[in-house]
Amino acid sequence: MRNQRRVLLLMVALTISLFTMAQNSKELTLQHLMPGGRNYSSIVAKNIKQLQFAGDNYIYVSGNKIIYASLPDGKESTLITKQDIDLVLSEAKADTLKTIPQIFASEEEGAITIRFNHKGKAYKIDCQAKKILSEYTFVKGDKHAEYSAEADAYVTTVGNTLHLHSADGKRVKMVKDEGEDISLGSNYVHRNEFGIEKGIFWSPQGESVAFYRMDESRVKDYPLVNISARQAQLQSIKYPMAGMNSHTVKVGVYNLKKKKAVYLKSGKTDERYFTNISWSPKGDKLYILEVNRGQDTCNLVCYNAKNGAKESVLFTETSNKYTEPENPLLFISDTEFIYLSRKDGFRHAYLYNTNGEELKQLTSGEWEIIEAQLSADGKYLYMLTTEESPLQRTLYKLDIASGEKIRITPEEGVHKVQLSASGKYYIDNYSSHNVPRVVKVGSLESGAEVKELLRAKNPFDKFDMPVVIESGTITAADGVTPLYYRMTRPVDVDSTQKLPAIVYVYGGPHAQQVTDAFMWNYRGWDIYMAQRGYVVFTLDNRGSANRGLEFESVTHRQLGVSELADQLKGVEYLKSLPYIDGERLGVHGWSFGGFMTLNMMLNNPGMFKAGVAGGAVTDWKYYEIMYGERYMGTPQNNPEGYKKADMNSLSGNLQDRLLLIHCDTDPVVVWQHTLRFLESSIDNGVYPDYFVYPGHGHNVVGPERVHLYEKITRYFDDFLK
Repeated sequence: MRNQRRVLLLMVALTISLFTMAQNSKELTLQHLMPGGRNYSSIVAKNIKQLQFAGDNYIYVSGNKIIYASLPDGKESTLITKQDIDLVLSEAKADTLKTIPQIFASEEEGAITIRFNHKGKAYKIDCQAKKILSEYTFVKGDKHAEYSAEADAYVTTVGNTLHLHSADGKRVKMVKDEGEDISLGSNYVHRNEFGIEKGIFWSPQGESVAFYRMDESRVKDYPLVNISARQAQLQSIKYPMAGMNSHTVKVGVYNLKKKKAVYLKSGKTDERYFTNISWSPKGDKLYILEVNRGQDTCNLVCYNAKNGAKESVLFTETSNKYTEPENPLLFISDTEFIYLSRKDGFRHAYLYNTNGEELKQLTSGEWEIIEAQLSADGKYLYMLTTEESPLQRTLYKLDIASGEKIRITPEEGVHKVQLSASGKYYIDNYSSHNVPRVVKVGSLESGAEVKELLRAKNPFDKFDMPVVIESGTITAADGVTPLYYRMTRPVDVDSTQKLPAIVYVYGGPHAQQVTDAFMWNYRGWDIYMAQRGYVVFTLDNRGSANRGLEFESVTHRQLGVSELADQLKGVEYLKSLPYIDGERLGVHGWSFGGFMTLNMMLNNPGMFKAGVAGGAVTDWKYYEIMYGERYMGTPQNNPEGYKKADMNSLSGNLQDRLLLIHCDTDPVVVWQHTLRFLESSIDNGVYPDYFVYPGHGHNVVGPERVHLYEKITRYFDDFLK
């Protein structure tokens, strides 16, 4: 991997001092370090509020002003103030703003417009003329709003009904379905797997709207209880568990002129996932990547958007593990498109025609495309990739015709980019292990920097708590694969000290804990514990994200096996350090990390003196279909795999102090998981500790998160110090 190995060797030994000795410095608390804490904003690197393109120029919010800058000179001026907006709203007899809300900017015929939601309405304002161009009326319950600039309208959903909100303030019913278990346009189809983020899709011309119709009648109600009422109230959800009935999905198309909806003629749909809906450039066809329930086969299917007829299957992609399309097609013309696939083991770009013929593979190598976007003219593909390192995200420009690839962002680190409307400029917001944040505007034509907008100071410089974060690699249990770790520890440790250590673990798919973002993508709680004399260690084991299909799918049908073997290699490395007390080890994780906490403790009794498992999966047969069956199959066709991963059956191995934490209304890892673990613990005569956060979902968010991590800290203080 070119000079990457040299970089990695340097990273192994690299340590980063986070804090400088400053006069009048103070100690960091959980109120500083936890999202939701009173002082959390003080340790977040400075950013530019709501920075975005308006055409080929940019705007951002500064206090009570929206600032506008023309490019390439970058000269800034006030576009509009809150006072101006309030005056416009008052003239329309609407309430004024408390602060400038979330805005969406665009350039329309030379005028800069902003859209925002306010008191049950959405407004579009011409910032130069200072007048309302459009006013859209919402009602309580309207969700999943999707806007079309071409139609100048929104579509929203309320349960089993779709509504159209036009620029004149009218709200009309588009489609209504019958049945309590039907939802239209929901973004929760297939439980947000396969990259699904929305359920409403406007055609390019704004003439039609495609939408998901989800029927959950085959899925049993799952009880959640709201205890905030004097008499607790049942709030059931639909939760399809692995091996059980799933919901069924159809795709509909509503034509605004005809005021009529048709449904795609997809045949029987109860054992299929409809992922990544793409409109053709002309708006006459829909392309859908359809995955079978076994998730080993994916078909790209073309439908006629006018009558719903199935026109063709362009190609079929299969895998002996699983297929997981997560990106819609990128059309470069009416007849050619780019498809992102892992069929060669890494997520790369392929050029196809609409006959289903692969014209050429556009990218290749042992790296992944994380995000991709076409230029406005369809000539270039802009990609955020891991080509330089799995720890980094780098922007490249690919000439589709010639295959020439140019690196746009020269700096090491993790880049997040926005492209201007024409593809002339980009906004880059990046950080690296020793760079808190840099925001700049650059040219996509030359790659040159146009203007640096911000270079943030280290927000920790005002604190005097010597802590070091270091990153490096160890070798996986297979004896070959390098794995990346992050370690947070007190500064100036030596062999005369014997410090307790905590393994913070996640370890599951679709997650990467260690990156070359600021301070190696640090966690606030890790810093808090390090300043209290702990070492906190995190390892991205095989099975985690952004390292290719083989790296990720080694866990297929045996969740917890390879992950455990790799994490034990991490423990082995920890114990080899002269300043680590191998008799005072702890482990903590949430969700998949909660499962891994149990997995590590119960399969290695006596190794960890204390552990905290939050929101833990204890038995995969109680988890949802889409995710669970992708990685484990069903309990019916993989009974041995489910048995090995069943932590309830291993509860009798518990020898150490274990705290289980769960939220009582968790809709992702339902409360049943850890309650079943308690049941098996009683049966086996072992004594875990338990804590519940009432009224929270899959995690504890808001100010209560400080309480959560104080609870976790006290537990480790009790049993590791």
